[in-house]
Amino acid sequence: MDFHALLRVAHITGFAAWFGTIFASLFLLKTLQPGLTGEKKQAEEYSLLLRRFIKLETKVADAAVILVILSGLLLAHFHAGWTPWVFAKIGLVLAQIALTIGYIIKAIQPIAYPCEPSRYTAWYRLFTISFSMFGIILIVTFFLR
Repeated sequence: MDFHALLRVAHITGFAAWFGTIFASLFLLKTLQPGLTGEKKQAEEYSLLLRRFIKLETKVADAAVILVILSGLLLAHFHAGWTPWVFAKIGLVLAQIALTIGYIIKAIQPIAYPCEPSRYTAWYRLFTISFSMFGIILIVTFFLR
């Protein structure tokens, strides 16, 4: 396998791992919702489980994001060139990271459990942001290039 193919495999694998961590979080949070919005004792246990999961999920997502960025920059430098499309993709990835982190700080971190179901919907808005940005990135990458 040549260097270009290895970079593409790394880039696609990193993107898939990043996307997969978001899906795993969505499924876990949907499963934990009754406990995190219900009784205090159960919410404490579920909250501990959620914090542990997020700590592990963050490690995987961070590694995946770093892999996507590094492999993408290497692909641009050695194979694609620094075209406007490359800069558009860089901007979209940075926008996704900024929007996600900003929303987590603003809306997710302040949640204390148990919480009201209406407050818990902040999690679903976070997934809407993430999946929308993934969709935009994929559309730009595969259909507008």
